[in-house]
Amino acid sequence: MIVLAATMKAKLGKEAELENTLKAVIPNVEQEKGTLQYVLHRSQNDVGKFFFYEKYVDKKALAFHGSTPYLKELFSAIKELLQEEPTIELYEEVAAITR
Repeated sequence: MIVLAATMKAKLGKEAELENTLKAVIPNVEQEKGTLQYVLHRSQNDVGKFFFYEKYVDKKALAFHGSTPYLKELFSAIKELLQEEPTIELYEEVAAITR
């Protein structure tokens, strides 16, 4: 499994708009067969900081996700809402608790 962790920081005054824009893509991503989890988080210490935890069955599923028109539209839409470029890191799951 492939895990993607993305952190984004909204420009001052754009926090709610960024959150709504990020949430709006979730129904589209939910339809992807290779996407296991796609979870948006907001920092408890900074209302403008968001974190996505994403889990894919393999690199092919991640590549499909990255190639979708709605994800390209998302990145275009949030460009003006972000204080800085998103931080995106890939991980390999090695252990977990699932319930």
